[in-house]
Amino acid sequence: MLRQYELVDKVLAYDPAADEALINRAYVFATKMHGNQLRHSGDPYFSHPIEVAGILTELRLDAATIITGLLHDTIEDTDVTTEEISSLFGGEIAELVDGVTKLSQLEWDSEDAKQAENFRKLLLAMSNDIRVLLVKLADRLHNMRTLHHIPKEAKRRRIAQETLDIYAPLAGRMGMHEFREELEDLSFKVINPDARSAIEVRLDDFRSESGDVIERIRTQIVGLFEGGGLDIEVHGRQKRSYSIWRKMQRRASSLEQLSDIFAFRVLVADEASCYQALGVLHRRWPSVPGRFKDYISTPKNNGYRSIHTTIVGPERKRVEIQVRTREMHNIAEHGIAAHWIYKDSGSKEPKEAYADTFGWLRQLVEMLEHGSSAEEFLEHSKLQLFSDQVFCFTPKGMLINLPRGATALDFAYAVHTEVGDSCVGCKINGRHMPLRTQLENGDEVEIVRSKAQRPLAIWENYVETGKARSAIRRALRQTQQIEFELLGRQMVQSVFEREGKEPEDSVVERALGGLGHDHLNDLFAAVGEGVHSAQEVLEQVFPEVATGRTAKKVKAKKPADKDPLNAKPLVQLRGGVRGQAIRFAKDTFPLPGDRIVGIVTPGEGVVIYPISSEMLEKFENEPQRWVDVSWDVSDEEAATFVSRLEVRASNEVGALGAIATLIADYSGNINNMILARRDMDFYDIELDIDVLDLKHANRIVNALKGLSVVNVVARV
Repeated sequence: MLRQYELVDKVLAYDPAADEALINRAYVFATKMHGNQLRHSGDPYFSHPIEVAGILTELRLDAATIITGLLHDTIEDTDVTTEEISSLFGGEIAELVDGVTKLSQLEWDSEDAKQAENFRKLLLAMSNDIRVLLVKLADRLHNMRTLHHIPKEAKRRRIAQETLDIYAPLAGRMGMHEFREELEDLSFKVINPDARSAIEVRLDDFRSESGDVIERIRTQIVGLFEGGGLDIEVHGRQKRSYSIWRKMQRRASSLEQLSDIFAFRVLVADEASCYQALGVLHRRWPSVPGRFKDYISTPKNNGYRSIHTTIVGPERKRVEIQVRTREMHNIAEHGIAAHWIYKDSGSKEPKEAYADTFGWLRQLVEMLEHGSSAEEFLEHSKLQLFSDQVFCFTPKGMLINLPRGATALDFAYAVHTEVGDSCVGCKINGRHMPLRTQLENGDEVEIVRSKAQRPLAIWENYVETGKARSAIRRALRQTQQIEFELLGRQMVQSVFEREGKEPEDSVVERALGGLGHDHLNDLFAAVGEGVHSAQEVLEQVFPEVATGRTAKKVKAKKPADKDPLNAKPLVQLRGGVRGQAIRFAKDTFPLPGDRIVGIVTPGEGVVIYPISSEMLEKFENEPQRWVDVSWDVSDEEAATFVSRLEVRASNEVGALGAIATLIADYSGNINNMILARRDMDFYDIELDIDVLDLKHANRIVNALKGLSVVNVVARV
């Protein structure tokens, strides 16, 4: 554990202007506040914040950050308040300490929710001052170094998994690769000790068999540059266990099959020398195709700059070499921390200078404003943090960074939310391609837009980025609200007209107060969503309707009991797309011409069932939820609907071909087929067919019955 004077000396060594008295005061304050508290190891608790502060000095951070490291657990684990810290150490430090304080005093629904909300707070604090994350990472690193002292294995595994899921990727995103690699290895040791042990044993065996191969290769690389006039340093290392294991998983290969388990760095004086050094290496040893990346001309989001190449080098071994300047190396090892030595406590220069580097952070914070739940946000964040990158361009040459696996739809939302919401197609390198097409480095992407377009629910399956998914869900919620409102208005109007009442807005408004709404639009939306029934609205406006019903003791009748020819439907289905306020029940496939009924379902609107559905039995005692529904499909719309057929066909050559040909001849389209069962003599298949209506489906069914290879066919 660092002594008080040792900590102060470490800070003054790189920042002579640091407030020595304030650091001393914080050291004494933290020691006093944590008092007799002990760690799982039996050490005094105050040893932890002191070690955290020591880690921060290795990053050469400003005095305010070092003091935050000393105080970071005082609010959580002692009786100290944010106000006290502010009065003793200033508002800046109080804000930093609050930013890294966990929310353990609050009760959440689950551990997942607690973890997600903590992460939510961390990112919001980071968006104001990135030093919050630097302290949090140092805190997590020391906790991981001492994790073995925690007695419960389940808790150790939970902390290690959280570190691997959140903190290690965050360190990587910050460009702090030393932190990231140590956090990954410490987590790997807990989560998968057998795999780590096996890799370590094989690496030990390899070192025994090959001797000091790293030093031999390093010496040959150094010799290559002798007399060339370049000021270089060469460092070699063996990759860490977790990095090797992840590569084995990604390539589905064994350790013996991996050839690039060594990495070397060539450090030079300036940017021009990087390319000169690369030329020297490639002239001497052949490069491996597809393994060259120039992050100097196109830096990563976190500011990382370097040239990566893999060569078949000395001893015929694949060797990964990174070429960069010494300044680039400092940033590569320490990331944003390399920029964050404050000249004075009020300076914000580093944050402003590097704000554009952290577009990913701004995207996550934007998601916070629109995310539907903490857990959903956390999952999006994990995708954002783990992602590698692809670099694509707009037709005007604007560079767009996206995670690997991102699609043209992700690209559209990365340009602007309005571009994403209105896109109908895209051109990739001049060719028309589907929006779900995954992008590659260097692609030029042109987005085709339409003012009439609205985001579709299926789009969620087409995107990789949290920003796009969040924007799609937000738009869908807005569309759903509009659809609920229109549906509710239609239902209220129908009920009023049945009772001979005028459904004017000025009349319906009299129900607002009784049903707890301020605006008519909200009332209609609540009816459409199933929060209120249209009958409730009617009885609020005309209480005598309810009184008359009670006096007559009229038994409520389900719409299915009424004459479908004379009853005016409450809901009409128009077109082939029902939207979000009206939908078909799961695993039902009614067609225009089938008798149908709607069930008002809170939070979902109206769910449509065929009148013959056995699922309707569970609503027998809730007649108030049943609504009349009719089809309203015109010939001009040419909407299609899905009809599911169960077919038993002979197991013979050409049977499926004959079935598919017949369906096509009758203008049907097979959009899905499932082989449910196969025997020696026959097989059962389920066919989902696009048809216009019940008559169209029946023509196809009757025609299939006439095929010699079809034994049985029936609609589901």
